[in-house]
Amino acid sequence: TLIVVYRGLHCPICSHYLADLSEKIDSFANLGVNVLVLSGDDQTRAEQAKADWKLDKLDIGFGLTPDKAREWGLYVSSSRGKSSAGMNEPERFPEPGLFLVRPDHTLYFASVQTMPFARPVFKDILQAIAFVIEKDYPARGEVSH
Repeated sequence: TLIVVYRGLHCPICSHYLADLSEKIDSFANLGVNVLVLSGDDQTRAEQAKADWKLDKLDIGFGLTPDKAREWGLYVSSSRGKSSAGMNEPERFPEPGLFLVRPDHTLYFASVQTMPFARPVFKDILQAIAFVIEKDYPARGEVSH
C-alpha cells in the first residue's frame, strides 16, 4: 500500500502532484499496490479537493490530526492565512509524506518533507517498486543502533 499525505485543499502544488498520481494509478495497481491519499482536511475540504482537482481515480482520506501526523514522523505547519492559491490554510496541517507499506503492515519506504517542494516522483517510485518486486530487494535502514 502506498500512503500519500498531502497538505490539503489550500495547496496548489498538491493538486498537480496528485493529478500525476491519478494518471499513474493503473500502473500502481498493475504492480499490486493499493494507493491511499490522506490529509488533515475535514471531509468537506477533502471532497472538494477530489472534485476540483479531478481525482476520481484516487481514494481520498481525511482528518489526519496533527498529533497522529507527528506519530508518523510528519512535520506539521501552522496557518499563514491564505495560500498562494487564495485558499485559507487550516490552523495546523501536515507537510507531505509518502509511505510504502508491505502486505505484512511493516514500513518498507518513507519520505517526509518540511515543505511542499521537491517531492518523490511517482514515475521513479513505480520503477523502484518494479525493481524491488523483481529482485526481492530488502528494505534498508533496518539497523536501529
